[in-house]
Amino acid sequence: MVRMRVATLELDVRTGDVEGNLRAAREALGRAAEGGAQLASLPEMWPTSFVASAGGDTFEASGEAVGALADLAAELGVVTVGSAFAAGDEGELPTNRAHVLAGGRVVAHYDKVHLFSPTAEHLAFSAGETPPPVFEHPGLGARIAPIICYDLRFPAVARAAFRAGAEILVTVAQWPDARAPHWRALVRGRAAELEGFVVACNRLGVDEIGRRKLRLSFSGDSAVVRPSGEPSEAIAQEEIEAVGRRASRVTLYDIDVDEARSLRRQVPVANDERVDLIRRWIGSE
Repeated sequence: MVRMRVATLELDVRTGDVEGNLRAAREALGRAAEGGAQLASLPEMWPTSFVASAGGDTFEASGEAVGALADLAAELGVVTVGSAFAAGDEGELPTNRAHVLAGGRVVAHYDKVHLFSPTAEHLAFSAGETPPPVFEHPGLGARIAPIICYDLRFPAVARAAFRAGAEILVTVAQWPDARAPHWRALVRGRAAELEGFVVACNRLGVDEIGRRKLRLSFSGDSAVVRPSGEPSEAIAQEEIEAVGRRASRVTLYDIDVDEARSLRRQVPVANDERVDLIRRWIGSE
């Protein structure tokens, strides 16, 4: 039995408020660690949210926040996943980069492949081109892969993680209430497809997102979903009051990674999948 305690850290991410967002993230991660969490997820773009026309100062402040949280995650012994700006090369747009923090550093990263055109993400970010990396949790051996928000709608992203051996898919998001039913359905579907766990962490609050300044509401609705496609029951939940923003919400879950390994032996999807055929179908479109 490979037991793991997992935490979702739902924050009301304030646009451009790196200091306040870092303070909220540090407080939430500390509470998760006190509750015994070994893996924690933050929302998408947690240090800054989606700052319009972000430049060098924003990228630098965001990177410093990620570094500070990496130090805290190492001190607390909690592998932590979130996403933030990653500056591009000269003349290139930044990427929206999911980072896996362990041992005081970024041990794996993934750049968001699918950019959400309704909020003009394609005008503010470069799209990633590499599949989600798989990171093995130190001490527990569970294999973790990160993806970002809109990627949930594209099964090939989760499938790439599955083929690489991921057992836990951590999804960081800013998914609005207007499409909450899609969020719930997709998170459950990816878990069933993956024959693994999905740790899905969404943000809280109301904000104007993207260059088109769409005003969106977010209620969190985070979840940890089992390989069966059924939501795990939370073992504890705590709200952390904040000034000028909604209270953060820390939720703890216990999972048994062997549940995924057992299902994969019983239903050997990886062996039965017609990858060669699927590739021909896609190539013929």
